Amino acid sequence: MRKLGFWPRFAVVLVKPLMKALTERDWRGLEHVPPTGGIILVFNHVSHADPFTAAHYVYDSGRWPQFLAKEAVFRIPVAGRILHWCKQIPVYRGTADAGKALDAAVEAIHQGGCVVIYPEGTTTKDPDLWPMRGKTGVARLALATGAPVIPVAQFGMERIFDPRTKRLRLWRTKVHVWAGPAIDLSKWAGSEATGATLTEITEEVMNQLARLVGEVRGETPPPIFQPAAKTETAGQTASRTAAKKDRP
Repeated sequence: MRKLGFWPRFAVVLVKPLMKALTERDWRGLEHVPPTGGIILVFNHVSHADPFTAAHYVYDSGRWPQFLAKEAVFRIPVAGRILHWCKQIPVYRGTADAGKALDAAVEAIHQGGCVVIYPEGTTTKDPDLWPMRGKTGVARLALATGAPVIPVAQFGMERIFDPRTKRLRLWRTKVHVWAGPAIDLSKWAGSEATGATLTEITEEVMNQLARLVGEVRGETPPPIFQPAAKTETAGQTASRTAAKKDRP
C-alpha cells in the first residue's frame, strides 16, 4: 500500500468525494494491478475528464498514480504546484526538454512507481471515441525499464464532458474502468529502440487496448483510427513564404 505525504492526501480529500458524487463506478480488473513494483498503466483517452476517473481507479487499486501530463497544466496557478508536489510528470512537447519526461518516468518506475500514460497523447479524434494511433512513449518506457505494461480501458466520462460537442453535465454518470492482464512484450525484450521496434510495440499496445475497450463497450473494435496529418493553414503558408523572402 502506498505511503502518502500531505499534498497527495490533500488531493485525495479534494477530488475523491467529488468523483464519488458524480460517478457510478464499474471497476473491474483491479487484480491485474500489482500492489508493488514499477508498472506502466496505459489508458485510452475519451474525455478531458478522464484523468479524474483514472486517478480514482488507480488510487482504489492501492497505488499512487504518476501521470505524464502536458507541461502547460503545471503552469496553472496553485493547481500546477500541487501537481508537482503530488509527483506528476510534466511533458515538454516539441522542445529541447522533451526527453526529460521519459527520464523522469524511468526514474519513477525504478523507484517502484505507477506511471500512467495516455499513449494517444490527447483525446481520441475517432468520431466514435475508439482508440487512435498511439505515440511511441510507452514503447520507449517499456524498453528502458522492462516494467509490465497494463492496459486499462475506460468509457463513460465522455457523458460528463464530451470532447466532440464540448458539452458538460454535472450529474451522476456511470463510468467503466477495466484493467486487463499485462501485455506480452517478451518478443521485444532487450531490443534496441529502433523506429521499427517502437512502431511494432506501439501497435501491439494499441491493439490490446482497443480490444479491451471493445469488451467494455460490448462491441467489436474497428481498426485503429489513423488521424490525418496536420495541414498548414493558408496564413501559416503566407508567413513562412514571407519569412523566406526576407532572408538575406
